[in-house]
Amino acid sequence: MQKYAAEFVGTFWLVLGGCGSAVLAAAFPGVGIGLMGVSLAFGLTVLTMAYAIGHISGCHLNPAVSVGLWAGGRFPSNQLVPYILAQTLGAIVAGGVLYLIATGKTGFDVAGGFASNGYGAHSPGGYSLQAALITEVVMTMMFLIIILGATDTRAPAGFAPIAIGLGLTLIHLISIPVTNTSVNPARSTGVALYVGDWATAQLWLFWLAPIAGALLGAWVYRFIGKNQA
Repeated sequence: MQKYAAEFVGTFWLVLGGCGSAVLAAAFPGVGIGLMGVSLAFGLTVLTMAYAIGHISGCHLNPAVSVGLWAGGRFPSNQLVPYILAQTLGAIVAGGVLYLIATGKTGFDVAGGFASNGYGAHSPGGYSLQAALITEVVMTMMFLIIILGATDTRAPAGFAPIAIGLGLTLIHLISIPVTNTSVNPARSTGVALYVGDWATAQLWLFWLAPIAGALLGAWVYRFIGKNQA
């Protein structure tokens, strides 16, 4: 239960910190943090939680990461579903807290997106379903390769949180214009449920593509990272 609670808290922080920066701070008049700031915020949530709870639960914070670690032989199958449930619940609770904060401003409307992920008319840059699918698969694949490599026993000890946090920052810098960056089904669900309508209608992609990308990433790393000794 400690592991599941840690995943709940960690994913709560990821959504509150990452999506919160997008909703509350990205376009704040005069001092908005913009795309670069939001990208860094997501990376910092993973970096800080990796040091805070990594020794408790492994700090997955993401159903796709849990699936990828399982496929990579790093995570037991009997904990997979509880981890995914804890992550998703943490994200939904964080979305609720963010909703309560954001709606404290006169005129706020979740119809503006509420940091939800989308494609087509709901992509920040107007990118198609195909572009969104490719982006989410490839970005999640690379994320899993970074995670599996940085946490390999042969990698320098103690630096994994930095590599993983910066990796997620880079992923956001690349893909926010395309899908608003998911690579995390829990993160997508945590805000989409409060928007409803198009956000929940398009949510399927942000479960399917990250999980497919995670499985690909696990396969690639098992091939390139296998011990040749």
